[in-house]
Amino acid sequence: MAKEERMEKPSYRKFFPPKRKFCRFCQRNLKEIDYKNVDILRKYVPERGKISPRRVTGTCAFHQRRLATAVKRARLMALLPFTED
Repeated sequence: MAKEERMEKPSYRKFFPPKRKFCRFCQRNLKEIDYKNVDILRKYVPERGKISPRRVTGTCAFHQRRLATAVKRARLMALLPFTED
């Protein structure tokens, strides 16, 4: 009896389907991500300074690699901080 109760899915799942994630760069047909465009890069770097993973942001693998290099370049050029104080 206890095992059957554990196997049930949470009831909130049937009311709230998961939001479909999509790559914002693919939608806008962007091939390159410019490291000088700090406004876009800040959306993908939270307060602690880590680069957000694909599963959270929804970017494709191609653009996630470009995004990571752009963030790293912006950090080296002191456009983005490594961590927030």
